[in-house]
This record gives sequence, C-alpha cells and structure tokens, in this order.
Amino acid sequence: MNTVSDPLQSLKAGHWFKLICGASFQDLPAIRSLTLAYTVAGADCIDVAADPSVIAAAQEGIKAAQKWLNFSDNQGLSRKRNPWLMVSLNDGEDPHFRKAYFDPQRCPPDCPRPCEKICPAQAIIESEKGIFGVIDRRCYGCGRCLPLCPHQLIETRSHLVPPRDILPLIEPMGIDAMEIHTQVGREEQFRLLWEAIAPTVSQLKLLAISCPDSPQLIEYLRYLYDLISPLPCPLIWQTDGRPMSGDIGKGTTHPTIKLAQKVLNSRIPGFVQLAGGTNHHTVPKLQEIGLLKTASSSSGVVAGVAYGSYGRSILSPILEQLENQSMSLNQPLILENYPDLLKEALKIADSLVSPLKGNRECLIS
Repeated sequence: MNTVSDPLQSLKAGHWFKLICGASFQDLPAIRSLTLAYTVAGADCIDVAADPSVIAAAQEGIKAAQKWLNFSDNQGLSRKRNPWLMVSLNDGEDPHFRKAYFDPQRCPPDCPRPCEKICPAQAIIESEKGIFGVIDRRCYGCGRCLPLCPHQLIETRSHLVPPRDILPLIEPMGIDAMEIHTQVGREEQFRLLWEAIAPTVSQLKLLAISCPDSPQLIEYLRYLYDLISPLPCPLIWQTDGRPMSGDIGKGTTHPTIKLAQKVLNSRIPGFVQLAGGTNHHTVPKLQEIGLLKTASSSSGVVAGVAYGSYGRSILSPILEQLENQSMSLNQPLILENYPDLLKEALKIADSLVSPLKGNRECLIS
C-alpha cells in the first residue's frame, strides 16, 4: 500500500490520483464503498456529483477508511488519508451530466435487450417486481446503450448544476475542490458561471477545468486562464480524451495522452491531469514516453491521472457481491462489515493507485 497522504504534495510531485465517481452517479452505497477503498489505497481526490446526499456518502467513505487505517495492523500503511473532496459543475450540455431513460411499457417483450448487456453500471435491469427499466441513481450517462436499442427507445436527460444550489454547501460540507466542465465555444456561458462562483473560490484548495479536444482548444483555454486569473488556489487542466470510456479497451488511453501533450506543449500555466479513457495501460504508457515526473524532469510532464468508469468498473464485481450478501443477510451495505470483500476491494484499488505512486513492484506484478 501507499504512504503518500498530502494531496497538494502529490500534485506537485506528479503522482496525483483522482477517483471520479461521476457527476451524475448517485448510487450512495456504491459511492461510499468506492471512496473507502480508494482512500485507503492512497487517492488524493474524490470527485462526486454536486448533490448533498452524494457528498455525505463520500464523506462517510473517507471516515470509514480513516477508521480502518487507524485500527489496521498492516505494515507500510500511512495513518493519514485525507483526500480532497471535489464537486463538478457544468456551463452547458455535457455527457457527464445526463442520464438514460425509456418507457418500459414501450419495450417489446421479445426484445433481446442489448442495452442491459452493455451497461457498465448495471443500471438497466429487471427489478424484483418484474419491471424492466433504468435505475436512475446508477446511470452516469455513458451513452453506450443509445445506439444499441433495436427500437431506438432510449433517450437522455441532461441537467445543469445551478451554482446557487452548491455554493452555500462548500464550507459547511467540507468541499475542498471544484471542477468546471466546459467546451470550446462557450466563452459567454463560462463567463456567466465564473461570475457566479468566483466569490467562493477563495474557500477552495483547488480548481479544475475539464474540456474535450478541439482545433481551437488552446485558444479557448488561454481565454479561460485570462478570465479566471489571478487564482488563490492551484489550477488543473483536465484533458478529457475519451469521456467515460476507460473500461472499453487498451486503446482508449491514447486520445487523453495525446490531448495532455497538446496542453503541455502550449505551456499554459497550471497542472495537467489526464482523464477520459484512462485505465491500467495509462501509467505504463506515460512512463514509456517520458510524461511522468522523475528526479531528472521538472517540466513538460503530467501532474496526475483521474480514473472514472474504469476505476468504478474494476470494483463492480465486489460491489455486486456486497449487495447480494447484504440482501441475503438483511444487513446494510457496509463494505467493512465483510472483511473478505473489503480485502479484495483494497487489493484491486491498490493495483490502480500504486503504479502512479511509484510502486515498481506492483507494476511488474
């Protein structure tokens, strides 16, 4: 297990690890379990939906991780794990802020249901009451079900996160960081959002801006930087190469690395952190091409990596077992109440965190 515990130190040292629970993901027991496992493994930041109940679930996971660490006899574990808690806002329509839906009554009984098979969140299932449909709290808007429906019945509902709903919660709920999702061409929308949140930025430890690639990307990022400067906290540019695609295959990591190189080459002030398509292949590839910080490199490297759909998907079998066991025993979905499942969850989470933190042994194994 890892011993790094200070998020800002990790950011400056180039081994910042962020878990993205999802801007639309609201499965509270899963969020608690994911936060617990990745906090113990050494995550520096937990990114969650700007929803009070979701924020509270993540905080419960962090507290459970700290309690487990305090009483653990395992050698080499840091006794301090305080990942920053981040919430995400958007300045317009964005795939991270949507959910799938369809009318179950219109779904033909003989449909082979390819949507159910492709859903990585297991959000499209038949309930115990025999009703087939989308479990809203589980859906995080990846969109993989949309083109597969034989009858084109599936649609999406997008939402904006009003600053007035989340800004009053920053200090009371212990929110450390904020991420703004934007896209090239939204200068006016971003400006209006920034005017609303700027007075509260001084309460934050970090600001992140996530933007997909575009031919005009660098020009747009320069506009954003000029608009928000000076900042009272560090800034991260999140290079969203292939949003919510990290659990699809090895090749998904290439677009986000290419995008990171593009932003690094522009020399816009701020840290650069990968996201969108990140998986177990990301860190080895970054090492191969010299984009991870070493003792001899001081610039032109990434500060860290964020894992979203991939980080969640590798723990989904454990979360499914937890749900089944808790239902059979009629007990709450508390991961630490099931030592074998907790041990396996920590092992899986550590396998994703350790390579970025410099654990060579983990990389080889």
